[in-house]
Amino acid sequence: MSEPEPAAANPCGAPAHRAHAAAHLVLYVDGACSGNPGPCGSAAILKTDDGATILEKARAFGPGTNNEAEYQAVILGLELAAELRPQRLTIRSDSELMVRQLAGQYRVKARNLKPLLVQARRGLEPFESVEIEFIPRSQNLEADKLARKAVEKARQVDAALPPEARKKPQQKTFKLK
Repeated sequence: MSEPEPAAANPCGAPAHRAHAAAHLVLYVDGACSGNPGPCGSAAILKTDDGATILEKARAFGPGTNNEAEYQAVILGLELAAELRPQRLTIRSDSELMVRQLAGQYRVKARNLKPLLVQARRGLEPFESVEIEFIPRSQNLEADKLARKAVEKARQVDAALPPEARKKPQQKTFKLK
């Protein structure tokens, strides 16, 4: 089997790959929100077992809530991981609520989160084995920083909108670099 060919760099500058031979990858995700609800950002970083970054991506959207941002982050990350098709995937997040809801330990009561939970669970289907872990924020600083950059981009776009447009939920993706 030949080595995977790198694709074009993603908007965050990390090299993207069409395929990856790793049996196990680690996905760090984080969501951030300026106000609750307010402009949001989500970030996902895929790493090898030894900590080398393979892919990273951020998405700005809003308005939304902090919990919507956390779910959007895991959905974004699962989309990235699906491109690489590892046999095993470990998801790490500093959102205990999202981790426990996705693991089925907590019920989802908020109507705005129910479709996101369904979408996230569908995103788990391509993987042979998935673990999800709650980690302290101090262990998720890279994803946190990337999500905050996306929030800043969302805030800039939000500030440029007329007031009546700010009240309508909308999702947009922006390049950070």
